[in-house]
Amino acid sequence: MISELRNRLSEFLDHVRAGGRVLVLDRNGPVAEIIPVGRSSAEATDEERLAALEGDGILRVARGRMPRELIQERLRGSSFGVLEALLRERETGR
Repeated sequence: MISELRNRLSEFLDHVRAGGRVLVLDRNGPVAEIIPVGRSSAEATDEERLAALEGDGILRVARGRMPRELIQERLRGSSFGVLEALLRERETGR
């Protein structure tokens, strides 16, 4: 990402001027965030953070109600929990 940032700095700065933000990665790890001057991400409201993430295409904010069946339905398939899934993923390197 750093080489891409160097090559397209003007584009990224235009994006930030328009209110966006740029997350700088080095070897897939975040190292910096470029945000408009005068505001830190800590000062942004939750709505502003969600709008920025949605604008960056990272997430899509739900607009309707969540179906009751989805909340009440138990997960099918594996019987192990989140921790076991994380440990298994780390062991396989995926």
